[in-house]
Amino acid sequence: MPIRKIIMHMIDKKPDGAPAVLHAASELLLESQSNEDLLWRLNESYNAKQGKAWGLFHAESGAHPLRGWLSKYIADEISFQEFSLVAVEHLQHLMEESNLAIGGHVLFVHYQQGMTEYLSIAVIQQSEGIAVGEDLRTITAKYLDLDHLHLAGRINLSEWQNNPASRQYISFIKGKNGRKATEYFRDFIGCQEAIDAPGETRTLLRAFSDFVENEDLPEEAAREKTRTLVDYAMSQTKLGEPIILEELSGLVDEDKPRSFYDHIRNKDYGLSPAIPADKRTLNRFQRFTGRVEGLSISFEAHLLGTKVKYDKNDDTLVINGVPTLLTDQIKRASLER
Repeated sequence: MPIRKIIMHMIDKKPDGAPAVLHAASELLLESQSNEDLLWRLNESYNAKQGKAWGLFHAESGAHPLRGWLSKYIADEISFQEFSLVAVEHLQHLMEESNLAIGGHVLFVHYQQGMTEYLSIAVIQQSEGIAVGEDLRTITAKYLDLDHLHLAGRINLSEWQNNPASRQYISFIKGKNGRKATEYFRDFIGCQEAIDAPGETRTLLRAFSDFVENEDLPEEAAREKTRTLVDYAMSQTKLGEPIILEELSGLVDEDKPRSFYDHIRNKDYGLSPAIPADKRTLNRFQRFTGRVEGLSISFEAHLLGTKVKYDKNDDTLVINGVPTLLTDQIKRASLER
């Protein structure tokens, strides 16, 4: 991940209503292994976060000026240091307005991953830990706490510049610090949420369940394809990349690589060609199976409570929407008796 530009400012803001104090860096950070390690750790922590929001820029305005400043940087009208300075001053102003805001080190990094360029912005807190000095004595040392990242966003610059129709080139953490904290950082970036990642992921899983049912696959084949889908989706979340439906389709069925993709298109599930995966939804996706005395039952976990209902008092399952093939067999068997 080559770093193009990287700089770090500091906003000293206490949650006691005192004014925020900006300590601005006058120059970019120099190329170093520690900066490479910092970016790697930042991406690792960011990608692992659940519940991120996805969207696109608002139109440039006084309330959402970041887009305009970023455009000037991309066009070489201002330097990266100048861009980061006006941006961090705007962030400081928003922090002043928020009694919930806590300062920290504000990192701006423009980097490239593969053929794609990104801009990441993160507010990182400092923590204290115990280290061992050269004299083998323990010392208290401060470090950037990337394990507890709450305010961070990432802009896919290549997607923004080259795909005007895209509605998911920005992502940001919807943290656990409350809606107001999330909103003030979202407004700082100038992002309007446009993609419901949990909803899109649930729709994808529903489409997959329908596909498996329509194909009337053997149980072992269905389990294997389920593992393939989940493994691929999880690997994309670790990379911070969306699920590419055509790519997924090729993995789900190597002999007929477009079959799942065509199923999605023909049934009109309303999915985009690339969707951000929601890790929490994927974690809940599994297959319940059971076999006893000639009876074999298997269904996806997310169908429990909708298509499949369990009555624990009677220890019974009620299935809504019985597969047509099964219904036809039962009807024929009933007529023969």
